[in-house]
Amino acid sequence: MREALIVWGGWNGHEPEQGAQVVKGMLEAEGFKVYVENTTEAFADPAIAEMSLVVPIYTMSKIEKEELANLERAVRGGVGLGGYHGGMCDAFRDAVDYQFMCGGQWVAHPGNIIDYRVNITRPDDPVMAGIADFPYRSEQYYMHVDPSNEVLATTTFSGEHAPWIEGVVMPVVWKRKHGAGRVFYSSLGHVAKEFEVPEMRTILKRGLLWAAR
Repeated sequence: MREALIVWGGWNGHEPEQGAQVVKGMLEAEGFKVYVENTTEAFADPAIAEMSLVVPIYTMSKIEKEELANLERAVRGGVGLGGYHGGMCDAFRDAVDYQFMCGGQWVAHPGNIIDYRVNITRPDDPVMAGIADFPYRSEQYYMHVDPSNEVLATTTFSGEHAPWIEGVVMPVVWKRKHGAGRVFYSSLGHVAKEFEVPEMRTILKRGLLWAAR
């Protein structure tokens, strides 16, 4: 049986505990044994090297040097890493090694909660199979991203809330490798209610399954 670790915490505005329970249910339905922790100390456990998947849901906050070193070593050794929105790519802002592993870092969401569009750039990828471009209402994440990411979906900024970024095309969903580990990220999912959007839920579930070894 494949095993997954979900670690939630940090800023409560992203509803990390609720999100952790949704992801737990998704993975259990796919046959995973799921462990849920709410402290970064879980990342320091040498046992995570035997996991199939680690899902951080931990906006902002801090991660200790030894915790990050153990997590990075596990992913580099083949453990999958996957997550969404600020729970993965706005965690541990001062930990550049973490950002290097994830492939991106949040920097802004002009206009806060707005209507925007998600454009599928790789409809041939199994994560995106059968999913067409779709409207979305949430924070439209402006991110610093790694050019080595394999981008599966993007969004285009209108410039309404920050005129100098009009027309900027920004990755929304990507996958990448970190050593032997697979890494998946989707910027969708500000609050738990967004899991009710079929495209958001399907993309994340498929991405986590892809990342898991």
